[in-house]
Amino acid sequence: MSFKSLGLSDALVKAVEQKGYTTPSPIQEKAIPLVLEGKDVLASAQTGTGKTAGFTLPMLQILNQSPQKHNRPIRALVLAPTRELAAQVHENVREYSEFLDIKSTVIFGGVNQNPQVRTIRSGIDILVATPGRLLDLIDQKVLTLKNVEILVLDEADRMLDMGFLRDIKKLLAMMPTKKQSLL
Repeated sequence: MSFKSLGLSDALVKAVEQKGYTTPSPIQEKAIPLVLEGKDVLASAQTGTGKTAGFTLPMLQILNQSPQKHNRPIRALVLAPTRELAAQVHENVREYSEFLDIKSTVIFGGVNQNPQVRTIRSGIDILVATPGRLLDLIDQKVLTLKNVEILVLDEADRMLDMGFLRDIKKLLAMMPTKKQSLL
């Protein structure tokens, strides 16, 4: 089994190979084709098995295949429970999208929001965020979630354990009901 045989584009395969990966992990073999088909996916696997690539790679391909809107509204949202995980996921998104025309950023609390706001206002396709900072910037009218096509709840079980259910419900109410959901 190869990443190419899962249906990923040459640009994504090149980015994956550049990171030193040659064959997909079992979770990637199962998840990537389903995500590419537009299905909602709930996947569970141990840490270090490649879950992030399992949702990031097909998400990037889907976004890259649809035409960019001129002002680049947020079309994919990845929610993570901690700033460390959000930063790590964004780094993966950046590395995998190296050969694509996709813009992304990460936002989380505990740091100055001004650079984050500037990046969002310049237009991004993918936003990786923690719930608290995201809700704060929405309240400030910095961004909207009305164009989200793909929602990823990374470590959804941990987010629920950490008490984020109310925030997640609030955020879901701000998104289109027709979207692909990956947990």
